[in-house]
Amino acid sequence: MPAYQQKCIVCRKNMVLVQNRRQKPICGECWKRQNQVDMNQEIKDPEMKKMFDIDPELYKKSSFLRDIKKQYLVNDMLSEKQIAAFKKVVEEMSKEEPSE
Repeated sequence: MPAYQQKCIVCRKNMVLVQNRRQKPICGECWKRQNQVDMNQEIKDPEMKKMFDIDPELYKKSSFLRDIKKQYLVNDMLSEKQIAAFKKVVEEMSKEEPSE
C-alpha cells in the first residue's frame, strides 16, 4: 500500500504517515488533545493489558490502534472483531517495521 507523509492538519508542525487519501493526517499529540484520553491509564484486565502492551511507536504511526485503545479505555470492553483487527494490524506493522 503506497504511503506518504503530510503535515498534521491541526498543528501544522509534525509529519504524519498517510496511507489513504481519505485519511485525516492528525499527529499523536494533537489526537490526544482532541480526544482527551489518558493513553497511559491503568488497564486492570490482564489479557487486555498484555494485548495493549506494544511498542509506543506503533501507536504514534497508526490512528486505528489509538482508536481501538481509546474505545477500550472509554467503554472497558471490545468486540471480538475489534480484538482480532487490532492483533492483525499490530502483527502486520511489526513485520513491516524492520525493513524500513
